[in-house]
Amino acid sequence: MKTISETTTSTRSFAVIFDDFKQLTKVGLSLSVVFSSVAGYLLGADTIQIPTVIMLALGGYFMVGASNAFNQIIEKDLDALMQRTKNRPIPSGRMSVNAAFAIASIFTIFGIAILYMINPKTAMFGAISIFLYTSVYTPLKTKTPLSVFVGAFPGAIPFMLGWVAATNDFGIEPGTLFMIQFFWQFPHFWAIGWMLHDDYKKGGFNMLPTGKRDKATALQAIMYTIWLIVASVFPATGLTGALYLSPIAAVVVGLLGLGMLYYAIGLYQKMDNKAARALMLASVAYITLIQIVYVIDKFLH
Repeated sequence: MKTISETTTSTRSFAVIFDDFKQLTKVGLSLSVVFSSVAGYLLGADTIQIPTVIMLALGGYFMVGASNAFNQIIEKDLDALMQRTKNRPIPSGRMSVNAAFAIASIFTIFGIAILYMINPKTAMFGAISIFLYTSVYTPLKTKTPLSVFVGAFPGAIPFMLGWVAATNDFGIEPGTLFMIQFFWQFPHFWAIGWMLHDDYKKGGFNMLPTGKRDKATALQAIMYTIWLIVASVFPATGLTGALYLSPIAAVVVGLLGLGMLYYAIGLYQKMDNKAARALMLASVAYITLIQIVYVIDKFLH
């Protein structure tokens, strides 16, 4: 019979393993991707198929989890140098590279297989996302700030992935959803890169477009926010096929965009970490809220 201390130890060790698993697959980020994918599905579907939604959510989670696990295997030595990442499962020594690789491989197989059960196009875009994130974006992070541009491609796939899952078609509609999430990532990641600039430097990462926390970087965040607003309200023109935004919804989306632009301008004016954090939080709120507005608008019209 187990003693109380043995039971407590085994419970604690299970909690540590589970926490490491969550860190390796970045559960929070994975859930935000699942949210975007499901929003895209709801926009594209004529009739909502619950089994497809469940498969999309699972496939999306496995896809992002695999990308993050491979990323942490590749960057384990650099993660050990940074305050923010040194306690991750692999650099801290709590998880072996082999164990992480096994999880990443299983997640890749499950993710692509589940997405393939929805339709082949969805699986193809899922596979492209994993490949670009791990084989192109991750190695480029220490080489050039253009890595953010490359990383924006796999990062922009989830919103459009849902539409492709619903329709088995790639056209102007998922292309527009892709552009929205593509432009969004630049102010979002540059705000994070600004806040963590010193820590990133320890790991040799160069995430800001000029390599510095300067006016030119802040100005680019403003420019991409403007492009984001344009892409987000564009479906109101009626030029994006079955993806349509009513005038009222377009006004709401536009106002949300102006709110995010306010914080991007705030970064340009203040040039400090507090302003960068405000922009980062505003960007997270923006992408979540406009996806909700898009879905509500579709079902009201």
